[in-house]
Amino acid sequence: MLSSDKLLEKVAGAPADVLDKTIDTSKKITEAFVSQKQFGRAREYWKTLGPGLTTGAADDDPSGITTYSQAGAQYGFNLLWLAPYSFPLMAIVQEMCARIGLVTGRGLAANIRQYYPRWVLYIATLLLFAANTLNIGADLGAMAKATQLLFPRFSFTSLILSFTVITLALQIFTTYDSYARYLKWLALVLLSYVFSALTVNIDWNEVIQKAIIPTIVFSKDQIFLITGILGTTISPYLFFWQTSQEVEEEILSGKTTLKLRQEETTLQEVRNMRTDVWSGMFLSNLVMFFIIAACAATLYAHGITNITSAAQAAEALRPIAGNRVYLLFALGIIGTGMLAVPILAGSASYAISESFGWKFGLYRKLREANAFYGIIIISTGIGLAINLLGFDPIKALIYSAVFNGLIAPVILVLIVMLSGNAKIMGRWVNGRITSFFGWLIVILMTLAGVATIISLL
Repeated sequence: MLSSDKLLEKVAGAPADVLDKTIDTSKKITEAFVSQKQFGRAREYWKTLGPGLTTGAADDDPSGITTYSQAGAQYGFNLLWLAPYSFPLMAIVQEMCARIGLVTGRGLAANIRQYYPRWVLYIATLLLFAANTLNIGADLGAMAKATQLLFPRFSFTSLILSFTVITLALQIFTTYDSYARYLKWLALVLLSYVFSALTVNIDWNEVIQKAIIPTIVFSKDQIFLITGILGTTISPYLFFWQTSQEVEEEILSGKTTLKLRQEETTLQEVRNMRTDVWSGMFLSNLVMFFIIAACAATLYAHGITNITSAAQAAEALRPIAGNRVYLLFALGIIGTGMLAVPILAGSASYAISESFGWKFGLYRKLREANAFYGIIIISTGIGLAINLLGFDPIKALIYSAVFNGLIAPVILVLIVMLSGNAKIMGRWVNGRITSFFGWLIVILMTLAGVATIISLL
């Protein structure tokens, strides 16, 4: 066997073309090794993503897209600061919810039922059901309208019936493992909004300035829009869904009993959860940022300042930004609706089922949890009826905002108290900084809720 010195001598004495080939081969091997290592890291990162990613993505439903589009169309880049400033607030709330589910092995409603007066929970879940159902109606209508933009020959009724059947079938007749993977990959549809913004001419210097320095004019319309953005970003249905999905993931991993789920939560589990949650909330707010930026650079710049639906935003963008942006916006509406509608119905069903002690969970079959799936069917069915009976979807969103404004502060108080209780959370109780921001969020959402309700009177 040659020593390293002799090997070096042989290589050094080799012809130039042999040396070149040797060096080239070495570079390729090194590049392949680095590429494989990076791919491995990316794959591991993707594996850690789950409930946090899908919860964050569901926040950007067609109703949220409408709100963000209106913000950009009416005020240009002036409200861009809401995306970076609301990101940590949203992530902190969702992390508290995830931690509650991870440590206690129970959903949010089940924990509230055990530790706090039940009448508070019953009222909150009733309002949540109403808000989510109205939101489902608005989202189903937006999905059908967006599809008609691409396929005008399809009737509104047939489209909305199809979307209703598909979303219900996915929840009821697929396994939780398959359903969770579907939601995870569907979350990537949100990137269409990032791509759409990058295809239009944007003054990035102004964008950066407006994203860092808050701009508020304190008009009634702007305050209503700001509270609407906060309400659709830090929304009650996300709290219940996040907590319950952490429990579903534990059951999927083999912790099928409450005793197993309440065993010591490891540091690695908490780290993975935080990576998942903060990644999901970052994606959610990134999409908000780019929707506002795209509509500001196009609609606002051309004097189109009133957007009442996500489909209208896509249609208005077509003559200004071109077919590519129009197509990406329309596809995004359909994709986010397919993601959000099941989560809206599911979160309401988790909350009600846990409140009354019924059997629940997407890991169960229909015959094992009739009431749980019944709530999902009823909620989605009412959302369908809202459209078929000709109710105004904008009014549905307004009522939904009012209900969310009423219950969000109450649920947030309970979340902060639960996650800050050492007897419940053990070593994973809130730290001082988390508690400070938790109560700050309660105050902000209380003010936002009051402002929303007053502005609608």
